[in-house]
Amino acid sequence: MPVPTDVLIADDEPEVVDSVRHALEESPRLRVVAEAGDGEVAWERIRALRPDIAIIDIGMPGIDGIALTRRIRAHVLPIDVILLTVCDEKSMFDTALELGVKGYLLKHYTGAEIRTCVEAVADGEHCASPPVVSHIISKNRLAALSAADVALDTLSIQEAAVYRRIQQRKSSKEIAHDLGISVRTVDSHRSNICRKLGIHGNYGLHRHAGRDRDEA
Repeated sequence: MPVPTDVLIADDEPEVVDSVRHALEESPRLRVVAEAGDGEVAWERIRALRPDIAIIDIGMPGIDGIALTRRIRAHVLPIDVILLTVCDEKSMFDTALELGVKGYLLKHYTGAEIRTCVEAVADGEHCASPPVVSHIISKNRLAALSAADVALDTLSIQEAAVYRRIQQRKSSKEIAHDLGISVRTVDSHRSNICRKLGIHGNYGLHRHAGRDRDEA
């Protein structure tokens, strides 16, 4: 019998934790190994238990879900994150995508829908609620229709996130903090962006990003 996928559930609403746990217990493939009611406790249990998947509420007290996800990424922990939230703001979708979140679900989802999502992530897939999927499709369509710098479409999600922050005149250190990655990784993304856009050096990259910002 295959080894079950270990899951941590972190949410400050006990009824939500109970609902998610009961849903996951219906699957022989999933095993809930820990629960947490705030971000600090969640982080302690994540570090101690190293679950395969962490289901995290964005609005948790202590350390919120986004900050906790950044911390997981900064420590290079091999944990897939699913954000569980009532928030359907597009900016939050973008942040989740930039952080490499594997799932983004709204709390009104049924137990069966949550279980299906977690099983999909356990299989190495992504899973998101319809508003997130619609937002991604809209963003891709707009990018495809943009006549300016078609090469920007070749950037990965994280490279695009770094590029946007360069447009905002943020330093490598600030970008690293925003995205929960190291400064060395930011510099590597900068090099890849320059190569893909045919730009030479940081000065040229900042000029290119500044022009796009002024034209936006």
